[in-house]
Amino acid sequence: MKKKTSIHDIAKQLNVSSTTVSFVLNGKAEENRISKELQYKVLEYVKKVGYQPNQLAKSLRTGKSMILCMLVEDISDPFFSSISRIVETKAFEHGYKIFFASTENDTEKTKALIRVFRERQVDGYIIAPPPGIEEELQDLLHEKVPVIQFDRFLPEVKTTNVIIDNLGGAYSAVQHLQENGYQQIGFVTLESKQTQMQDRLNGYLKAIKEKKQKKVVLKVPYRNPNESTQEKVRLFLQDNPAMDALLFATNYLAIDGLVAIASLKLNIPGNIAVVGFDDNTHFSLFSPPITAVAQPVLKIAEEVVVQLMNKIKSSGKNPRKEENILLPTQLIVRKSSLAVPGKKLNARLENIKNESISS
Repeated sequence: MKKKTSIHDIAKQLNVSSTTVSFVLNGKAEENRISKELQYKVLEYVKKVGYQPNQLAKSLRTGKSMILCMLVEDISDPFFSSISRIVETKAFEHGYKIFFASTENDTEKTKALIRVFRERQVDGYIIAPPPGIEEELQDLLHEKVPVIQFDRFLPEVKTTNVIIDNLGGAYSAVQHLQENGYQQIGFVTLESKQTQMQDRLNGYLKAIKEKKQKKVVLKVPYRNPNESTQEKVRLFLQDNPAMDALLFATNYLAIDGLVAIASLKLNIPGNIAVVGFDDNTHFSLFSPPITAVAQPVLKIAEEVVVQLMNKIKSSGKNPRKEENILLPTQLIVRKSSLAVPGKKLNARLENIKNESISS
């Protein structure tokens, strides 16, 4: 049977020390001032000979599994899948593998997943937390396991949080609509106490209050079926015929809203303007293209990994200060929210009237 290649074999072939090879393979080359050229040389040779480290022995020796856990609301959502993919790539550069799971924003499911990953002794957690898991996160911190919350956070749990300026993003979206002449701007959001949803609502309310406009808010349940959300938005439009613009708090709410708007045969932006929060990969392909508040996906992913690696490296030493890292959003203006001279409000009112009669 062919003898398995060891770190010592690699070091001998490359005429370097076993320690140098170990530092490169464990993602510690930079901190030990190993040149890029030598790192490349080691990694290329490792790839050539197909070296596979004994992970169990390594874990027992170092006390690290070199595995991270990432829990998101829905791994199929474009926002979370994009971030997860970048996190996976960045973590791999540090020698870490990632276990992913979707929580579905379900408290009990999340608790069960954390129990499973604790048994696997993962080295750190990246979590977009649902409500109600404060105790589980506190237990992890008590065990000195690094935790990063992102997208939203539980204020009672003191961790480093990577979040975006949700309040500022919603505020700038409403301001944009106001500057384009829209007088009655509605907001469709979730029935949620989570920080990101509360901040988006507060950003909307701030802009509306400053212009002394009427607030018009629709809250739908998180687990609402698509058809039910579409019907709620449809009724919202019918009950507020003077509403001339809509801001949606998430990309999936925006998509359901667009279906409802189409069912009423309303023209965008002629009858009603539309802005979504969290730019969807397909928004630019709609007719008309949809204006959206874009989140800095790449920066979020990079910051999450940087902060977690810092915590892992400082584990057992001087703990790093916990902080909220607030990243800016960008309003991407497309045709769905442009100013419309002499908006066709009367035509819209007639459409809604006819639809109400027929239904």
